[in-house]
Amino acid sequence: MITLITNIKELLQVRETSITKVSGAEMAVLPTIKNAFLILEYGLITDFGEMSALPKIKADKIIDATGRIVLPSWCDSHTHIVYAGNREQEFVDRINGFSYEEIANRGGGILNSAKKLNETTEEEIYNQSKIRLEEVMHLGTGAVEIKSGYGLTIEGELKMLRVIKKLAETYPITIKSTFLGAHAFPLHYKENKAGYIEEIITQMLPQIAQNKLADYVDIFCETGYFSVEETEKIMEAGIQHGLVPKIHVNQFNSIGGIQAGVKFKALSVDHLEIMNPEDIEALKDTETMPVALPSCSYFLSIPYTPAREMIKAGLPLALATDFNPGSTPSGNMNFVVATACIKMKMTPEEAINAATINGAYAMGLSESHGSITKGKKANLILTKPISSYYQIPYAFGSNLIESVFIDGKILV
Repeated sequence: MITLITNIKELLQVRETSITKVSGAEMAVLPTIKNAFLILEYGLITDFGEMSALPKIKADKIIDATGRIVLPSWCDSHTHIVYAGNREQEFVDRINGFSYEEIANRGGGILNSAKKLNETTEEEIYNQSKIRLEEVMHLGTGAVEIKSGYGLTIEGELKMLRVIKKLAETYPITIKSTFLGAHAFPLHYKENKAGYIEEIITQMLPQIAQNKLADYVDIFCETGYFSVEETEKIMEAGIQHGLVPKIHVNQFNSIGGIQAGVKFKALSVDHLEIMNPEDIEALKDTETMPVALPSCSYFLSIPYTPAREMIKAGLPLALATDFNPGSTPSGNMNFVVATACIKMKMTPEEAINAATINGAYAMGLSESHGSITKGKKANLILTKPISSYYQIPYAFGSNLIESVFIDGKILV
């Protein structure tokens, strides 16, 4: 199946040679081609260029994209899409003045989701989760990472990871799986934290590795959750089982989690709402991708990741949704890009780079996703007729997507 897209108003994120990420001042550079064509063959990008250079080709399908923009699909590197039920009541509790941490201390938060998940069948969890996955696909996401972490028991965590695996096998979108057993301490381990960590290391990780249920290991390194020492212990165990670390750090406090992530060569460190100069310095000249989650800041009314300071320091930055029932019940990457521009003062070019090429890096997908490059997957967004790509973050409440392509096929 050969698809030819012609008369593209502007083709974004064009990289003749594949690169893994962009950092610092490079984040403000978004290579584009105006009045372009794009050729897709058997799920891959095979050619592109200016319309004046369009080769003779016999295409099975021709799409006239006059007035429209084409860009790589969003790469959402941090989600918790697999969960049971919702936490609407906690949303109202926050309106009434309770903080995220106060709600957690009352038995809400992650423990609330864990209770619901363990009471729900695997089939029902799958049926709820697939609706959310289909939604984000139609919102332009072409690659997504999904975490466990609402089981907090051996069977609960395995159940979640099996659901993630089934989603990956059923849907064409690229899915990466992360084991987040260290999301919180279960109530029955409240006075025996070492016991739960031992269960993660000696019982959960071996079964997950044996059944090939995860690509990454994650830990919520935060005051009141997992300490830096505990985080390092779990990262080390995950690495021994073949899992690469990706960790939650600096959401409410800076306690040394970033330094721990860099030490263990974490692929990404995520959240970063609270950053001090030492944290920024620790990330310089490393292979660890900082990931910001602006819609979490929006929903919880907490600080935003200081993107300007980080980019000025020469760092890369990725953007992701943090889609979850408690702090970000939205998987809309278009809103994430807009919020990064509006609240974090990122330029549209920086935000698009962060949500495509750098997002792909944060999932280990640099070779296949995140840019318009020959040989990469034909996962694309075709916009409605718009004045420029600036309209994507500017018109933050409008759905400007006309079509989404996954593996070269239009989602219906």
